[in-house]
Amino acid sequence: MGILRTAFRQAMTEAGFAPDSGFPGTAPAASAAAAPPTAFREAAGATVDADDASWKRLTGRTDKDLDPLTHARANKLAQHLWQSNPLANRLIELPLAYLLGKGVNLKSDDADAQKVLDRHWRDCINAWPIKLPKRIRELSLFGEQCWRAFVGDNGFVRIGYLDPERIGTVVMDPDNGEQPIGIVTKTDRQGKAQRFRCIVNGPESVFTLRTQEIRQTFVDGDCFYFRINDLCNGQRGRSDLVPLLDWLDAYDEFLFGEMERADFMRAFVWDVELTGASQAEVDLRASKMTAPRPGAIRVHNENETWSAVTPELQANDGSVAARLFRNNILGGNTVPEHWFGGAADVNRATGESMAEPTEKVFEMRQAYLGHMLVEVATYVMRAEWQVLKGEELSEQQKVVIDGLAVEWPGMTTKDISKYASALQQVITAAADALDAGLISDTTALSIIATVATQLGVDIDVEAELVKAKEDLEARGGSAKDLLRMPDAVNTAGTIDADPDADAPAGVPPALAA
Repeated sequence: MGILRTAFRQAMTEAGFAPDSGFPGTAPAASAAAAPPTAFREAAGATVDADDASWKRLTGRTDKDLDPLTHARANKLAQHLWQSNPLANRLIELPLAYLLGKGVNLKSDDADAQKVLDRHWRDCINAWPIKLPKRIRELSLFGEQCWRAFVGDNGFVRIGYLDPERIGTVVMDPDNGEQPIGIVTKTDRQGKAQRFRCIVNGPESVFTLRTQEIRQTFVDGDCFYFRINDLCNGQRGRSDLVPLLDWLDAYDEFLFGEMERADFMRAFVWDVELTGASQAEVDLRASKMTAPRPGAIRVHNENETWSAVTPELQANDGSVAARLFRNNILGGNTVPEHWFGGAADVNRATGESMAEPTEKVFEMRQAYLGHMLVEVATYVMRAEWQVLKGEELSEQQKVVIDGLAVEWPGMTTKDISKYASALQQVITAAADALDAGLISDTTALSIIATVATQLGVDIDVEAELVKAKEDLEARGGSAKDLLRMPDAVNTAGTIDADPDADAPAGVPPALAA
């Protein structure tokens, strides 16, 4: 029986609930006393409204979420395995290292906005460079993050933290089932629960009137709520390790069993055979015999034979089974085998190709992390401009907010030699096609920009064409000669005024040559 399933039954028992017939092998608990039969005279369904079938509690969980006991248990198991299981630890830490190993920054094209973001990022309480890796680690472990937002009188924003274990209910928009609008915590020792309003970077008018009324009941502050591994109409996120918990636990048990087997395999006993001895002589010899120490001298006659006997357990090599279990776990998390020490059958070519799916998964998580940080940055700028005090954003401020972005260093170091070689060939081919009149300047530069992207350079084609023509004319050339072949350039370093003068009318110069 799986570890989550067993844990759920144990939690139900500890909570005072009897096991029900939903689990194989269990029977419903007998009631303390049989209830007397009751005669129902009213017609069933007489008071049911026409729309009751589509009614759903705002705070009730959906069938797209784990039940609360299993959800809480899964989070505890994920945290435990991250601390105790090397494989589980790597499945959490490897993506984190790829995403944040080189740091990350919030960027704005506006100098004043950049100062605000830098001050928020490096604040002694916010301390994003230190706290962000921990928060993203917990996002992977628990599947969700809730960050409190505190706005000072001067508009300065500080970000706090709410333990996912304290989240009791995520309230969803009744008119939009995928939009969380509030967080209700579990009750504390005094029986009180807090209600936090989920931050949405927009006016309250984006919600319907009844949703606005519900949001007004969340009076204990504002918070950001982010979740992963969820469904559209689900309320809670799930740990990255949820599908792997049982397998990680089984892998642990298997390795410990192999360790015990290895101890048994190393064990041996001394077997002493006495030829022609009676039982009394055997007992007497055994009483005087001790196991020899390493380097000791043993003297006996031809009637006594000593042999070191080791166990023959007839057990297969455990490495094959270990690899099978390990690859099932690694494959379930889109991590190639050679990232966890299994590089026996991997060379550089296959290693690079096997890493591509993993990097794509990391890029998806990077995109979501970027969304999280941009949401925080947007809130910071709105608070700085006192939007939360009722003032409206100017058009210029809206443009600045729309331009907020996250600056990511490259996750991996690529072999750029092949891209550099490809870029040179593409430039030559684009110039040939342009010279032959087969493509336009914009298309030629777009082809070049596609390869340049692999080198980490993003080219705005339209803007780059304008600037390139201006630079070419500044050097004494003609804008129409942009991207022409090198042989169109004379030895003085300037471009001929009319390199196509000798070409027949209507024939591209390359074909005329």
